[in-house]
Amino acid sequence: MEESVYAIRGATTVVHDSPAEVDEAVGELMAELYRENGITDSDAAFILFSQTRDIRTRNAAAACRRSGYGVLTPLFCVQEADIAGGLRLAIRVMVLVNHRKEREARMVYLRGASSLRPEYNKEKEE
Repeated sequence: MEESVYAIRGATTVVHDSPAEVDEAVGELMAELYRENGITDSDAAFILFSQTRDIRTRNAAAACRRSGYGVLTPLFCVQEADIAGGLRLAIRVMVLVNHRKEREARMVYLRGASSLRPEYNKEKEE
């Protein structure tokens, strides 16, 4: 099989803006993205995070490194556009992967972010 470059997306939320909650949510999101897609850090060419402006205690890219993911991968974090009525306390991620693609990429939306893309809600499939 040939190597492919493709993107995997995901998102999660926290209940409260605290370093511990951001670390936990990002770690859970990255673990699930990696597991669902059969990838490791060596497959990730670049990881981009965005977080809503109400998350101010921890940068999601820093939380990623603290959780053991993206240690040698370029990471970047930006502030999500502040849209009226948008999901609050949300963290989004896009992982650019260079990997042997054995199946379609599996997007992962956890916690309150599952409402963003119900078609990717794992509980719905089960």
